[in-house]
Amino acid sequence: MSTAVHNTNVACCTIPPVKSDYQPKGSYKSYAGFSKVYVTGPEKPGNVALVCVYDIFGFKPQTQQGADILAEKLNAQVLMPDFFEPAQPWPVDKFPPQTDEEKGKLQAFFGGPAKPQDAVSKLINVGKALKSEGAGWVGTFGFCWGGKVTILAGSAASTPFDAVAAIHPAMLNHGDVTELKVPLGLYPSNDEPVDESKQILEIISKKPISDKSDYKLYDSFHGFAAARANLDDPENKRHYEDLYARLATFFAKASGTPVQ
Repeated sequence: MSTAVHNTNVACCTIPPVKSDYQPKGSYKSYAGFSKVYVTGPEKPGNVALVCVYDIFGFKPQTQQGADILAEKLNAQVLMPDFFEPAQPWPVDKFPPQTDEEKGKLQAFFGGPAKPQDAVSKLINVGKALKSEGAGWVGTFGFCWGGKVTILAGSAASTPFDAVAAIHPAMLNHGDVTELKVPLGLYPSNDEPVDESKQILEIISKKPISDKSDYKLYDSFHGFAAARANLDDPENKRHYEDLYARLATFFAKASGTPVQ
């Protein structure tokens, strides 16, 4: 088994997910090459549509709740494809990894099913499908490994996306934004490398997209807005709600549509 380290974010590889009793409002369908896609909001994509790249734990209520919030605030169809199919998300009962063997398997997961570069073309296909279906403006947002996926997809020459956002992103690298030509919403936690965020902001500040880009460093932990969110904790809930309100405002400003 390979011992290559793909993800050096310690918090990403150690903080476990949290159980939630939230009942998602959306449904599942096959779409754009995926057999399972969570869909919430209007039945048809309208002026604004969003695509979410979940974290390594896959479909989890807290992540779906966030998608439901954005769908309501923006009157937008929000899609969350099962990027790991035909493989499975990282199993909750195997996290955090306890032994060197388990840690090696997690790194192999980031080099396999959760390899960001391999998900980029899949994400772009979803964006193109939405545009062909009539969506006037399409954005994408991702958590953990998904934050890197969205930035890379937004940097592709053929990108269908009009704005991208990365929330507590893993494997953050300022080199990923050099070709980015659409607005970026960057929302790291205390567990992401500050120097990379600073270099990203410096690069973005020199681009025409700077006025519609957004940034906030959250005084919280890696995963506070996705599967690791504990919404029974008042502090976590406050950051969670602020993040989704900020995401809605970011996408609204970038698309020129009002927040409901």
